[in-house]
Amino acid sequence: MLELADIFREYGPAYLEKYGERMLPGHKKALQDIISCRTEVLGGEVFYCDDCKEFLYGYHSCGNRHCPKCGQERADRWRDTQLRKRLPVPYFMVTLTLPHSLNSLARSNQKLFYRLLFQTSAEALQAVALNQKWLGGEIGMVGALHTWERDMGYHLHVHYLIPGGGIDPQTGEWVASHPKFLVPGSALRSVFRAKFRDALKAAAPELFAQVPPETWRTTWSVHCDPAGNGRHTLEYLASYIYRVALSNQRLVSMKDGNVTFRYKPYKKPWRTMTLPALKFISRFLQHVLPEGFQKVRYFGFLHPSAKARFSALKQSLEDKILDPRDWSVPDDGTTPKGNEDKKHSPEHPGVCPHCGWDEGSAANPPPSLPPGEVMDAHGRFVPG
Repeated sequence: MLELADIFREYGPAYLEKYGERMLPGHKKALQDIISCRTEVLGGEVFYCDDCKEFLYGYHSCGNRHCPKCGQERADRWRDTQLRKRLPVPYFMVTLTLPHSLNSLARSNQKLFYRLLFQTSAEALQAVALNQKWLGGEIGMVGALHTWERDMGYHLHVHYLIPGGGIDPQTGEWVASHPKFLVPGSALRSVFRAKFRDALKAAAPELFAQVPPETWRTTWSVHCDPAGNGRHTLEYLASYIYRVALSNQRLVSMKDGNVTFRYKPYKKPWRTMTLPALKFISRFLQHVLPEGFQKVRYFGFLHPSAKARFSALKQSLEDKILDPRDWSVPDDGTTPKGNEDKKHSPEHPGVCPHCGWDEGSAANPPPSLPPGEVMDAHGRFVPG
């Protein structure tokens, strides 16, 4: 099966030769990590199954958050943690998007624009929610940055999962929202636009001067939708938090200097797109986040500094619900059980694919390596 690493190996040198001097360090690192992931470059380990006497080889993963081979386990752990933290109230999914007229500046100044997007969208939501005309309470938010469209186009927005209600700043009591209404979109988009405009002007006047004036007069995209008990939205967010812009499964072909991949427009059938290889690499790398940037952030009473307040709120709300099963974490088959979901790798020895035995691992070293194989000083297996 064609992999992103194959494309990077074939066309990465040409891309580096043409754009290397202008590439961000994080982009270069992602390119090299994806090429090296689970290859002899990163080394590996030899496993041995005592039951069927088979040798198993596992190369190390790169661990880069933009690698399509890495990250699923972290996504599952994050999802399960958030599911356990849900409050027994209706939830809402709020999405705030920067207009495309800001795309060029945002791509060239990612740290600034991504930080301001989080900062101003959270401030706008909190300001509108605190208004006594609407909710009159401080809300809690889990936000996830998302930069791509389905065809890997640049589309900068942030998703928030928000419990339906807030804490009254005067009494400290819980104020429940309407089950199908949290805050008005018209008020939210106006406040969001104004806060982003003022923040950009204060942080980078030279960039603010380059923004087309009509940007501040257009209607910015804001959506606020009911999300039930929040479970399905958490599943959706988890898939994006540790997912890259394009999975290996969507790659179709690489030939004659072009790459073809599949994508699915919203509510439309699957389509294919063919791009010159260097343009394909550029389109992928534009979604590589700045090094150290946190794409998931927490605000209000869901902020890590508010753990004690959140725990008290959760206990108080749970004491009032009639049927706790509505808010438990159901067994829907997504949590691995037994050996069926384990993979044999240095990180997870798992079960032997030959006989199903579950005790073979690096802790159970083989009596000797197969003929022609040796391990170097770094634990890598190489031809003898």
